[in-house]
Amino acid sequence: MPSAAPVRWYKPGMTPTPPFPELVTLIEERSAALREAAVRAPDPAARVPGCADWSLRDLVAHLGEVQRFWAVVVTEADPSGPPSRERHGSTVPQSDLLQWSAESTRMLGAALRAAGPQSPCWAWWPETAAPHTAGAVARHQVQEAAVHAYDALDALGEPEPLPAAVAVDGVSEFLGTALGSLGAWPHRPARVMYRAIEGPSWTVDLSPSGATADPAASGAPVTTVHGTASDLVLLLHRRIPLDAVRIDGDREVAAQLREWTGTG
Repeated sequence: MPSAAPVRWYKPGMTPTPPFPELVTLIEERSAALREAAVRAPDPAARVPGCADWSLRDLVAHLGEVQRFWAVVVTEADPSGPPSRERHGSTVPQSDLLQWSAESTRMLGAALRAAGPQSPCWAWWPETAAPHTAGAVARHQVQEAAVHAYDALDALGEPEPLPAAVAVDGVSEFLGTALGSLGAWPHRPARVMYRAIEGPSWTVDLSPSGATADPAASGAPVTTVHGTASDLVLLLHRRIPLDAVRIDGDREVAAQLREWTGTG
């Protein structure tokens, strides 16, 4: 049986990623939270503020489709490319949507547990941003489920902060994986710090070479963004406005970074 060792690709001083079994459990918990919000919704066609073109039903279907796709990716353990449509089959919701969604989450959880964190697989991000392993997939899928659970609650008018374990790792995961996949920074080079009220902080350098998370110490940031870890994650995912957090220094850089994250 594959080892369930912790997934850790952070540098000394960074906040550690939760152990692999905890990542899988968090995927299941946040997916269940999304479904619970959908059950309570008076209207499944209610619009989702964070995904303006989607209804709650669309949101549930999207997460299920994503989880079924990654379950196949992890199971096949083929880092050479994504599975073809023939290999991963249909991901269109069947029968009862909520039951189908729960089965989607079960499939992903089972695939991850069977593979273990070090199992190789395809991923859309460059290996310079995060490993192409089941562990990195689990880490990213925690954020996928958590942010969409927030979306579902937001659609009900009941937005809740992301759980602490999700949010603290979510800042690091976004700065490394998402920003690390966007290519060249199109503006003047800048160093930005994200400082969580809970204590941790993260720094990213933006340059023609792209985004470099946790860079070597070589100068003060031009912009520092302060907020709870949850607010920092939600800001990075463009779920809350810049005015929802405190920004010290060059506010234009923060606005440019927010705009840039919408281009990936």
